[in-house]
Amino acid sequence: MARKKKASKAVKGRSQEPAETKTPAPKKAAKKRAVRPLEAAHVPVVGVGASAGGLEAFTELLEGLPDDTGMAFVLVSHLSHTHKSMLSELLARATRMPVKEAGKRTALSANHVYVIPPNMSLSLSDGYLVTKAIPQGRRPVMVIDSFLRSLAEKRGSQAIGVILSGTGTDGTLGLAAIKAAGGVTFAQDERSAKYSDMPRSASAEPGAADFILPPPEIARQLARVARHPYVKQAPPDLEEQPGPRDQLAKVFSLIRTSGGVDFSCYKPTTIKRRISRRMLLRQIDSLEAYVARLRQDPAEVEALSKDLLINVTGFFRDPDTFQALSDAVIPKILEGREPNDPVRVWVAGCSSGEEAYSIAICLLEAMEKRGVTSPIQIFATDVDKDAIEKAREGRYRENIAADVSPERLRAYFTKTTDGYRISKRVRDLSSSQLSASRTLLSRGSILSVAATSSSTSPQTSKNACWRRFTMLSSPPACC
Repeated sequence: MARKKKASKAVKGRSQEPAETKTPAPKKAAKKRAVRPLEAAHVPVVGVGASAGGLEAFTELLEGLPDDTGMAFVLVSHLSHTHKSMLSELLARATRMPVKEAGKRTALSANHVYVIPPNMSLSLSDGYLVTKAIPQGRRPVMVIDSFLRSLAEKRGSQAIGVILSGTGTDGTLGLAAIKAAGGVTFAQDERSAKYSDMPRSASAEPGAADFILPPPEIARQLARVARHPYVKQAPPDLEEQPGPRDQLAKVFSLIRTSGGVDFSCYKPTTIKRRISRRMLLRQIDSLEAYVARLRQDPAEVEALSKDLLINVTGFFRDPDTFQALSDAVIPKILEGREPNDPVRVWVAGCSSGEEAYSIAICLLEAMEKRGVTSPIQIFATDVDKDAIEKAREGRYRENIAADVSPERLRAYFTKTTDGYRISKRVRDLSSSQLSASRTLLSRGSILSVAATSSSTSPQTSKNACWRRFTMLSSPPACC
């Protein structure tokens, strides 16, 4: 990309817009060299999100990056809706990589930097960056979360997420989605960020940031990660890599001894990819060496177990599925139902509760619309005790507004200082204790969520839970 000869005038400051910011002198463009072309659909992509204070953080990151990582960098920021952005021109001074603003459909290339345009959302599709105008008057769009989620879905282990300086919580859910998809995640160290809200949120959210570092250190880690086969190879190639069975058996034994969960019947590709990811993070090259690390480091055993349990979740996560549930499935369940005939639902692998609460909301909406007064009983289970505790608490960050309509937020949630909580109406109408570790969720409420027995495999736990459920009552009408 041709460089502009004249640079825009800049003044002191640290905001992500050009005003009041010192910028370094332009770097000389990198010399062209013969490199093997990478297909756009297989270029590892680094999604970098920032808001207030972002220009300085973006600049520090780019200054520390080599220009031949083989990765594409996409910078997503909260820009003014009414002024032309000069972010790409300013950032071009900090790197020898070409820097350009993303167009309507922009092909990704390795060793290039792309910047989101103002008043646009950004997504990834078949190796292209696709922009979409944000309608005027629409509720605020979490542009960073939106892009990082798209990146997680399309790139998997070749997705890398970075959250830098900014206010609010945009980016936290997207970072968790990348990690759940097998990617690597970073958050800026709070002490180095002018505005620490976004990095703090990403660091505090379970299952979000793998590394918490200042921008120059993030750049060094990105350069290291870029050379690793886990990131360089497309997912199908990586999944074919075998792992010594005796070493894998040792991994399973260590996890089972530590946490009581047997992963030996889990999908082999998932197991191998999660172990490869942990080896990348810990800079370990062989499975044998990683087993030795696990024997010496209980915290790493717990971290691997968390990685294996991690799952993408969210309120009404698949909108089409939940629409079909509301339009076609629930009406049939409610048809002709007697007032004392309960609707029973079991949500297996409920994680932090979003799916169970979403189903409860759909049921309540349908019952109120039809004047049905039958009790609701929802049995939600998961082997992850930390996720269960979060589900019981029912507290979620403000960025769930991207997935939950304003009408539902008003009807079923209570606004808190840092987000939303499932409303008392949904949580506290009634409950029926099954045992200390298993609780029934009752009419109009998701009061608590149950942990499955941790002494069995996830699949065995699900079967055992179903037996316990059927001992309590007959299966739901939909089963």
